Parts: sequence; structure tokens; C-alpha cells
Amino acid sequence: MIIGIDIGSTTTKSVAIYPDNTFKTLITKAFDPVTSATGALGKMMMENHIGISSIKNIVLTGVGASRVEGDLFGIPTSKIEEIQAVGLGGMYLSGKTDVVIASLGTGTALVEAHAGMINHIGGTGIGGGTLLGLAKTILNISDINTLFDLAEQGHTGTVDLQIGDIHDSDIGFLKKDMTAANFGKVTDNAKNEDIALGIMNLVYQVIGTVSAFAAKSRIIDTVVITGTASNTAVGKRILSNIAALYGMNFVYPEYSAYATAIGAALSKKLPLK
Repeated sequence: MIIGIDIGSTTTKSVAIYPDNTFKTLITKAFDPVTSATGALGKMMMENHIGISSIKNIVLTGVGASRVEGDLFGIPTSKIEEIQAVGLGGMYLSGKTDVVIASLGTGTALVEAHAGMINHIGGTGIGGGTLLGLAKTILNISDINTLFDLAEQGHTGTVDLQIGDIHDSDIGFLKKDMTAANFGKVTDNAKNEDIALGIMNLVYQVIGTVSAFAAKSRIIDTVVITGTASNTAVGKRILSNIAALYGMNFVYPEYSAYATAIGAALSKKLPLK
């Protein structure tokens, strides 16, 4: 068995991959990298009745991986660059190669992935951290799921300026109900639900547009959406609208939040080139 641990800035994702390629996943929160790694490993072992002797290797990745040195509970550890882990995990979960992977974490990383070649092509500081920061500042909401639930009940017409607000008809390929300016028309009767949806519209439209442009620049038509902030119905709807706008195929694999941890574990089973 191999365990992959992705130590992020706010959450730590871990996955145990069994010899038959089935796996167990776990997400924990801790701000100290060593505490994150040991806590995630201990909880994974305890909840799934995994003995130390059955773990062959632990592969660490993420921004906190460099802070963890040596063995964990006497189990050998190794490390893999986060970009490589993102690429391996995204391709494995989607079952596709020749893709761009958008890893939605605190910010958003964009990775070009092919069989035998994985490259970091950029990204944006807009991501889950932006969602939480704006929600806390504007709505005094500190829980991401509360923001998601509130946004489900919102309407963007009282918050975002749309094409139809400034033009009587479609403009080129832009339809009248598309966004002309995020938060460009905040009315006095805008509800918290509308503002919550406006925040999500802003963040996911930026992520979707940047991802589509990055893929097109590489002559790739598929974007795999992964990361902690990828698993929300509202976010998927917004991203899918962007995909349709630019003629792209956005893929939302199961276990997308654990893609980087899965890629880390897979690196011990697959040759890296």
C-alpha cells in the first residue's frame, strides 16, 4: 500500500492506494505541516484499520511537504513536486491524456499534462482563498459550505452587470444574459444570497476563462477540474457555461478534491518522465 499526502496551506488531503488500485480518502485541517502530515496519516490508519507494516511508502506533496523530513511513524517518505502530482492525478481520475488540469486550491494552478510530459503553464491567484476572503469581508461568512448554500438561492441580476443591461441584443458570441462586469450593478435590493452568487460568479468565471484560454493556447480542448474548490454544484454550473462559451470540454472527475494526493501516491507506481 502507498499513501499520498497533499499538504496545502489550509487543508491536507490524503489517500491510501491499495495493491488492487482501490483507495481511501481523507481530508483534515491543520496549519502546521508536520502536524498535518502526522495527523492525516494517523487518522487514515485508524479509520481504515491500516497497519504500519502494510504501508510501503508515503509520498508527500504540496506547499507544506518541504517542512516534513524523515520517516513518519517509522515509514519511509519521499516527495514529488506538486505540479507533477497534479498532472498524474488529473490524468488518472479523468481517464484522459492531452489535457489542461485546473487545480482549484487557495489559488488556481494550470498544468498541461500528456503521457510522459507534465508542465506548469501558469495560473491565477483567484481560487478558494478568494471565495473565503470575499465571503468573510462582505458577508461575514467563514465557512465555505455556507457560502455555497447561500449562493444556490441567489440571482446575479441584482449584482452583476450583464450584456443585456448595456445592449439591446447579443454582442458577437456573447449572449444578453452573460456577464459584462462582475459586481458592476449592485442594486439596493441585492440580498445576501445574490451577493454570495456574485462572489462565486466572479471567482469561477475568472478560473474558467483563464483555463479555457490556457488550453486553447496549447491546442487542447479538454480541461480537467480538480482541487478542493472544484466540488460544488454552483461552481460547476458557472464553469460549464464558460466551457460552452468557448467550445471547450470541462471534466469534473469523482474524487477531484484528492487529485494531487492521488497523483503523489501514483508516482510510486508509474514511471515519471
